[in-house]
Amino acid sequence: MNEKVRIATLRERREAGGRIVMVTAYDYPTGRLADEAGVDVVLVGDSLGNAVLGFEDTIPVTLDHMIHHTAAVCRGVEHALLVADMPFMTYKITSEEALRNAARLIQEGGAEAVKLEGGREVCPTVERIAEAGIPVMGHIGLTPQSIHALSGYSVQGKEASEARRLVEDARLLERAGCFAVVLECLAWSLAREVTDAVGIPTIGIGAGAECSGQVLVLADLLGMTFSKPAKFVKRYADIGADIRLAIRTFANEVREGRYPGRAHAYQGQKKAAG
Repeated sequence: MNEKVRIATLRERREAGGRIVMVTAYDYPTGRLADEAGVDVVLVGDSLGNAVLGFEDTIPVTLDHMIHHTAAVCRGVEHALLVADMPFMTYKITSEEALRNAARLIQEGGAEAVKLEGGREVCPTVERIAEAGIPVMGHIGLTPQSIHALSGYSVQGKEASEARRLVEDARLLERAGCFAVVLECLAWSLAREVTDAVGIPTIGIGAGAECSGQVLVLADLLGMTFSKPAKFVKRYADIGADIRLAIRTFANEVREGRYPGRAHAYQGQKKAAG
């Protein structure tokens, strides 16, 4: 049986030079399967907007959406650390409101930590939430909730001044109390520089191999998306094609009168009689 992953586990993993594995999950089945596969962190990401709810981006995702899906994932996760995203504008109005929203994800959703996007501008909020005893994971680089301000999805930190700012943002998030930070779509050399600049784990997504760990959206990993994946995504299965084929086969058998066949009817009668 796997031991429970905690904040200290991730810190020890980084210090020992090990790699941290994080995947997203959005419901009981995916949460349980990810947990049984032995990942370290399950993230209930606001990427559920794209991956599950059919939105074009993460901005329409609400706190109630996140609580609902986090609670479902929680019921399937025993060993991994369960982290929930704080969705758009749930942590940027006041620190007190952010704390209340984070508390709901913990108390109602069952999360063990929350993740929020941003650098120095969210540090007072990170500090407030962390001081209340709620672990906080940071997220810098490409921050999907700011996609309109960033003018699309692209590698961040290309300019020297922007790169310096991102390194300093990571340091400030660590000082504010973040136990880890996601680095999204950074140049590999910059992600290495950020990782070297902080003592907390860095979790990369499209940020190269020298972060403390890696995260992928489960739908991307499994081939269950309906658009072209990002260049950094590696698909480890094509579950979407398997599901489509299974449903099409079922439909054909029903239409042709082959399901349920004699064998299925006989088995059903035996169970009813027994």
